[in-house]
Amino acid sequence: MKVDHLAGFKLVAERSRFHAVLFPAATEDDVLKMVRLKKGEYRKANHHCWAFRAPGRERSRDDGEVGHPGRVLLELLRREDLEGGLLVSRVFGGVKLGIGGVSRAFKEAGEGAIAEFKINSKK
Repeated sequence: MKVDHLAGFKLVAERSRFHAVLFPAATEDDVLKMVRLKKGEYRKANHHCWAFRAPGRERSRDDGEVGHPGRVLLELLRREDLEGGLLVSRVFGGVKLGIGGVSRAFKEAGEGAIAEFKINSKK
């Protein structure tokens, strides 16, 4: 299913804030434009991890974060059979989450954005 509108979700885990957005993206350039936009919006965010899916093309980026969150986000897009971009920006809250905690938080944030997309698609 092609993502045809924006859907966002915010998660707080151990004082770190995770801002997720699922958005239409036909090319990797569309994803990079959204990353630039969110870097401006969340200036304190240390990491902007993303995944992108289109027919015959898949990419992800961890942006230096531990636990391969880009790959986790790509798995969410595959599982839900969605074509578009999924970006999660993390604003560090001072508490280290560990590899498992970081992966779980990115996954929960991504799932929240996907759930929001599904709710708004039914309206």
